[in-house]
Amino acid sequence: MTIHSMTGYAAQDRDLGQASLHLELKSVNSRFLDLNFRCAEELRFLEMPIREKLTVAIGRGKLDFRLYLQMRDGASAQLRPNLELVGQLSALAKQVQGILPAAPPLTVADILRWPGVLANEAISPERLQTECLSLLDAVLAEFLASRAREGARLADVLRERAARMRAAVAQVEPMVPVAIADYAERLATKLREAVAALDEDRIRQEVGVFAAKIDVAEELARLVTHLTEVERVLAKGGAVGKRLDFLMQELNREANTLASKSVSAAVTAIALELKLLIEQMREQVQNLE
Repeated sequence: MTIHSMTGYAAQDRDLGQASLHLELKSVNSRFLDLNFRCAEELRFLEMPIREKLTVAIGRGKLDFRLYLQMRDGASAQLRPNLELVGQLSALAKQVQGILPAAPPLTVADILRWPGVLANEAISPERLQTECLSLLDAVLAEFLASRAREGARLADVLRERAARMRAAVAQVEPMVPVAIADYAERLATKLREAVAALDEDRIRQEVGVFAAKIDVAEELARLVTHLTEVERVLAKGGAVGKRLDFLMQELNREANTLASKSVSAAVTAIALELKLLIEQMREQVQNLE
């Protein structure tokens, strides 16, 4: 499945002869789908079918939708009422007043302001609906393609960072036995200087305590497991943003523990590099749907 970024943009115009339609879609990252809908008043009757198409196609993001109808210079701007819709409004008003007699009746101004009541005489509402929904399909396809291209680039960045993290983790494992051997040698030297008789059992006990304290095998194993899951999620595709965000938190937890157990400058440097890579990945993950 395709991985989509939450960042995208697409816009198109359509010539209707006497007028032109302009439709624009743009989005940035957001925890949920946040739709900001702006539409010309004469096209407001299309809001519900347009919203339905958008919510089916787009999972997350702060989405700005713009749809305008621009009359051409010299084109007829005469308006005519949608009598069928006016009749429906009249019938509904009578039903409401039957239940709520005190409710004020609809005025002519109320009816004329109602979405879809007034239509340009030269362009029928039926044609407007057909053209607008067709234009939406075209713009939406372009918009989703732009999000897919951006998502593919972000996924490549995440894979590259994950590979670097995996290589860094592999460097830590052989450093632990070296650190333990170095500690044992330094401890034995100190005890020789402090006492006449060298207590081998005491040295083994101290080294054992030290080895347990700096043992990072569990943290390294979990780091590798989380990185494998990151790679699996990226390979599967689809809506991966929330899952990857959780994995970034887990990776950061293990990197912090690795840093706290470090007894060498080399391990500390690797832990800090891991934290830097995780933060870079987290920034990219925030943009994925």
